[in-house]
Amino acid sequence: MAATKYKYLIEVEKAKEAKDGRPSQGPVYRSLFAKDGFPPAIPGMDSCWDVFRMSVEKNPGNPMLGRREIVNGKAGKYVWLTYKEVYDVVVKVGNAIRSCGVGEGDKCGIYGVNCPEWIMSMEACNAHGLYCVPLYDTLGAGAVEFIICHAEVSIAFSEEKKIPELLKTFPSAAKYLKTLVSFGNVTREQKETLEQHGVALYSWSEFLQLGENKDFDLPVKKKSDICTIMYTSGTTGDPKGVLVSNESIITLLAGVKRLLESVNEQLSEKDVYLSFLPLAHNFDRVIEELFIWTGAQIGFWCGDVKLLTEDIGELKPTIFCAVPRVLDRIYAGLTQRISSGGFVKKTMFNLAYSYKYRNMQKGHGHAQASPIADKVVFSKVKQALGGRVRLILSGAAPLSTHVEAFLRVVACAHVLQGYGLTETCSGTFVSLPNELSMLGTVGPPVPNVDVFLESVPKMGYDALSDTPRGEVCVRGNTLFSGYYKREDLTKEVCIDGWFHTGDVGEWQPDGSLKIIDRKKNIFKLSQGEYVAAENLENIYGLVSDIDAIWVYGNSFESFLVAVVNPNKQAIEGWAQQNGISGDFNSLCGNAKVKEHILGELNKIAKEKKLKGFEVIKGVHLDPEPFDMERDLITPTYKKKRPQLLKHYKDLIDNMYKSAK
Repeated sequence: MAATKYKYLIEVEKAKEAKDGRPSQGPVYRSLFAKDGFPPAIPGMDSCWDVFRMSVEKNPGNPMLGRREIVNGKAGKYVWLTYKEVYDVVVKVGNAIRSCGVGEGDKCGIYGVNCPEWIMSMEACNAHGLYCVPLYDTLGAGAVEFIICHAEVSIAFSEEKKIPELLKTFPSAAKYLKTLVSFGNVTREQKETLEQHGVALYSWSEFLQLGENKDFDLPVKKKSDICTIMYTSGTTGDPKGVLVSNESIITLLAGVKRLLESVNEQLSEKDVYLSFLPLAHNFDRVIEELFIWTGAQIGFWCGDVKLLTEDIGELKPTIFCAVPRVLDRIYAGLTQRISSGGFVKKTMFNLAYSYKYRNMQKGHGHAQASPIADKVVFSKVKQALGGRVRLILSGAAPLSTHVEAFLRVVACAHVLQGYGLTETCSGTFVSLPNELSMLGTVGPPVPNVDVFLESVPKMGYDALSDTPRGEVCVRGNTLFSGYYKREDLTKEVCIDGWFHTGDVGEWQPDGSLKIIDRKKNIFKLSQGEYVAAENLENIYGLVSDIDAIWVYGNSFESFLVAVVNPNKQAIEGWAQQNGISGDFNSLCGNAKVKEHILGELNKIAKEKKLKGFEVIKGVHLDPEPFDMERDLITPTYKKKRPQLLKHYKDLIDNMYKSAK
């Protein structure tokens, strides 16, 4: 291993020139915190069950899972179950699962918002070697049915109010699903309906009774065993089942622990986490595993976004994980309050902000940059987050630099941005505390992976240039074990032990990484949802009034816009019927014509059951078809997306402004 010009990176392998049709590759780097090797395996910890079991042995009386007590219809204080109390319930759930004839290697679905029962069901799967399969409906219409059938889910746990949704998956799901358990109560009608499909339905209390006085032996679990199949968006519409092994998760935990210790921010059993990001996503799942391993507390939100600030105030978390959309809302709320606070308050805030930010730029940590400003001005922001937050972690999509900078100054906490994919077990890069130069980046790699950039010549990205840019490729034991039943897709992205992420990154002078582009036509919106542009264009292309469509979105916006080439004959015919005059060019600029096209696009979106975030909210009509002369398409009529964005950039910006 060799030192590098990058402060936080160590070079593991030299760069490679382009060869045999393979693009050039930059040097292989790993974190400075792994200069003497990756963290060693923890003795006795071979599975996610061991993470929980060992923590129960060490911290039996520690509060583990908390939810707000409902008093007279209102959410009150948090009520806690200890590690030992949770363990006792998990044993019953596990025995009940086994008494239904379900065992090692079978698939168990979990459907619903985060709650203690979600974790208990997951741990019962971990105990008995079942594959835990989160069911997640924002993956698209019919996704829950697809996942049940594709993964061959034989038993499923569900939030009480999601039971009607699950009923819609029948009769197809009945081929595999034989037992359904509600986290709450069930109705007689629901039981009777499911009985007709040969499915047994239990309330939570009934299911626990099924596990009473039974004692099934636990199978021996290996690191290589799969613990979860996590479904994620695919470019062709169907979700892909990412196989996550025990080793992936325990390797990630060891790497994150090493990272936090290296920057003196290690977790302790006194830490408190607010669980509100979906457990169906790896980001939240691995954070909660980390808290369980530490013997710390996990408090669940009420499930209502409007009450989230109330939950925060009641729980007073020390670690707060969020997606950019949530942090954007916090930022908007704070700036609005400052603007409406009167001249004196506004001036005082701006002076305090400038002074503290300047000191942070000089290298002072956030706590030392201006203790007086923290106490007098920024303490109210800290209180709004419960008063105890010391780490705010943003993931799932890029956080706007101005929001990150603002929160780093005013939140009186470290604001860190991370990056990872379900395939890399989420935590692959994370920015470091008190390093202001890492603003707008995802930081250096976590000390459990190797990383290199591969040139993307078609997009003009060169991994060997002075400013190295290329596709981010990752190697390490955190990597997934493949896509379930899709070896073809696995081979496309896993080459010689390296996972090709499809994201384009750029190394920064300090060794942090900035994500700058997406190699394929799939991107994330600001709420963390993936959008497969090509798939949507095929659907919207069914509208007879249009000849071509380019769908655009980015991870700083929560909705889609589009540029459309309308069909001349159809538009002129519609205009005539509706008493609108003008030639084709002027019709394309007419607000009523735009409204008509948007309406037609929305009609097909409804017909094809697209999700809310897949619906187009703004449209520009270009009478001139996408052509090779303007370099907008290839000779085979494939869209050149970077060039389309460059060409229509101003129009895109205007569409976002006017659609908000």
